[in-house]
Amino acid sequence: MARLYADENFPLPVVRALRSLGEDVLTAQEAKKANLRIPDDEVLAFATSKERAVLTRNRRDFIRLHLAQPNHAGIVVCTEEQDVEGLAKRIHQAISIEENIRGKLIRVNRPQK
Repeated sequence: MARLYADENFPLPVVRALRSLGEDVLTAQEAKKANLRIPDDEVLAFATSKERAVLTRNRRDFIRLHLAQPNHAGIVVCTEEQDVEGLAKRIHQAISIEENIRGKLIRVNRPQK
């Protein structure tokens, strides 16, 4: 199971839903890293130092970071959406099929209508 670090803009209802699915999620708020304007590369470095994959909706910047700094504990980028339970289930499913997400970029998108 992947250990996750939800950045400060990741929705807490999704974190709670992920935890109900058995996922280990540390939030930026719990880590005392919220509201500090920490640059994305430092967010990734912190998560990696804690052996946690970053969980974020900041797709563009973290995809760029993945390409520039592929030695990380994983990055899970998600689309914004209102379906909290659905998003949590898709994240859970996407990371569950991977044996190890270290160094990987996982994209979780809204389902097609």
